[in-house]
Amino acid sequence: MMIGRQLSIIVLAFVFFISLIPSSSSIPFIVLHGIADKCSSKGVSQFTQLLNNWSGSKGHCIEVGNGAWDSWFMTLQEQTETVCKKVKSMKELKDGYNIVGLSQGNLIGRGVLESCDGGPPIKNFISLAGPHAGTASVPLCGSGIMCIIADNLIKLEIYSDYVQTKLAPSGYLKIPTDIPAYLKGCRFLPKLNNELPNQRNSTYKERFTSLQNLVLIMFQNDTVLIPKETSWFGYYPSGAFDPILPPQETKLYIEDWIGLRILDEAGKVRYLGLPGKHLGISQRDMKKYVVPYLEDKALTNTKLVESYKWASSIWTAVGELIGLSEDRPLLHK
Repeated sequence: MMIGRQLSIIVLAFVFFISLIPSSSSIPFIVLHGIADKCSSKGVSQFTQLLNNWSGSKGHCIEVGNGAWDSWFMTLQEQTETVCKKVKSMKELKDGYNIVGLSQGNLIGRGVLESCDGGPPIKNFISLAGPHAGTASVPLCGSGIMCIIADNLIKLEIYSDYVQTKLAPSGYLKIPTDIPAYLKGCRFLPKLNNELPNQRNSTYKERFTSLQNLVLIMFQNDTVLIPKETSWFGYYPSGAFDPILPPQETKLYIEDWIGLRILDEAGKVRYLGLPGKHLGISQRDMKKYVVPYLEDKALTNTKLVESYKWASSIWTAVGELIGLSEDRPLLHK
C-alpha cells in the first residue's frame, strides 16, 4: 500500500513539473520503427514515450499501414510515400522536425528526407542500426505465416521484379559479389544512395546535406545487419566479402554521391559504436546519445531547466521502482 502511494505521488509530481515546461518553440520528432515491428509494440511505444519525457519535445511514432505485416510486404518506396503524406498532413511538424530511425525505418526516413517534395524541413536525423549501405543478408524473421511467406520469397531471385515488388527488404539487399544485378534490379537503395552513375539526383544530395546533425549508431554485437558497419555507411568492396570498408573508404563517400562527406567534413556526423545486439540500446545510452538532439530548445530559464532535470530524475526513480533498469535494452531484437 505504501509503495503504491509513493508511486502515485511521484507520478503526480512528474506530471506537474512537465506541465511547467514551455513547448511553443519545441521541435517535435518522429520515430520510424523497424521490420516486423509496429508503433503499438511495447518496446517501440515505451522508447517513444521515454524520449518524449526526457527531451521535453513531442514525439510521434509514424505507422505505415498494417504495422509489422506491411513492414515486410509493402515496398520501401510505398512506405516512404505513405510517411511523406503523413508528415505533410501533421500541422505540428510544419516548422520542422527530427527523425529517430530504427533499423529498416532509417531507409524510410532517408527516403522522406531526400524525396518528400513539399514536406517540412528535417533538422536532425538519429539513426539506430540503419542498413544505410545495404545488407548482405535478409533479416531473420522467425516463425508464423508472415515469416513462411517471406522465407519462400527469399528463395526466389531476389532482384527479380516479382520479389522486388513483394518483399520490402529486397529493396536494400546488396550482395557484394553480384553488384551488376543489384544495380540493375534493386529498386530502392541504389536510387536512395545515388549509386546509379547516369541517374544521380542532385536534389537528394542537397536535402541530405541540409541536416544539422546526422547521428549514426552501430551496435557492436549486431548480427542482424551484415555487416554491422552498414550502420555507419561502411560496406564490402564491390566483388568481395572482405575487407569491410569504413565509410570514408567507400566510393559513396569518396565521390560524395549523397553528401555524407560534406556533412562529415563540416563536423555534422557522429559515428557511435554502442555495446549490445541489434537495437539493444539502454536507457542510459538513450539519454546520452539520442536525447541531446531532441531536447526542447525552449528550456532556457534556469529554474525551469532545473525543474525539468528534477522531473527527469524522478522518472528514472519510477523506472527503478518498477524494474526498468537504465542498462536494460528496450528494443533488443
